[in-house]
Amino acid sequence: MSIKATPTAGAKLLTPTDHTLVMIDFQSQMAFATHSIDAVNLRNNAALVANAAAGFGVSTILTTVAEKSFSGPMFSEITDAFPGQKMLDRTSMNTWEDAAVIDRVNQIGKKRIVLAGLWTGVCIVGPALSAIDQGFEVFVIADACGDVSAEAHNRAMDRMVQAGAQPMTSLQYLLELQRDWARTDTYEMTTGIAKKFGGAYGLGVTYAKTMFGAHEG
Repeated sequence: MSIKATPTAGAKLLTPTDHTLVMIDFQSQMAFATHSIDAVNLRNNAALVANAAAGFGVSTILTTVAEKSFSGPMFSEITDAFPGQKMLDRTSMNTWEDAAVIDRVNQIGKKRIVLAGLWTGVCIVGPALSAIDQGFEVFVIADACGDVSAEAHNRAMDRMVQAGAQPMTSLQYLLELQRDWARTDTYEMTTGIAKKFGGAYGLGVTYAKTMFGAHEG
């Protein structure tokens, strides 16, 4: 039997409306001990993810642990993208064991969960394995996570992938939501986020637009 290709997206690709993004414990106390990624890159990647999600209207949960008593506020790069959104503060290291978070997950009602946060081996592994166990499809934005060492981060990613989680990166997340440069309603937003937070790729976009008036697509 022959196989016929069609110009349609694969079912494994994310869309802005098919998932819930959960950004976990991007807080000073957690960042101080994070060594698998430097703080500048971590904050930049977290900002890219947050702005992508906000721009595309992705259902997003922001959660902290012991915000007032120990860990401090969530990075402003994230909260600025979601002005007025309530933080769900927890005592549990595993976000999936917090009733308020799970109530919000159920209110949103989407079977795909995308995770980013600190630390990979604790606060991301916990909800990832728990959600997979309950039948959710889980994605982890690896470069918007960090841990106390590269070994800790890498082994945590290995463990989640072996359990069925799908790894991706922050820039990949943004471009997967856009996916077609002919989608002109989000083109300027996407390239704007890339120019601000997309590293060398963003510099390339800025250069091409400034010098040649060029654009994607």
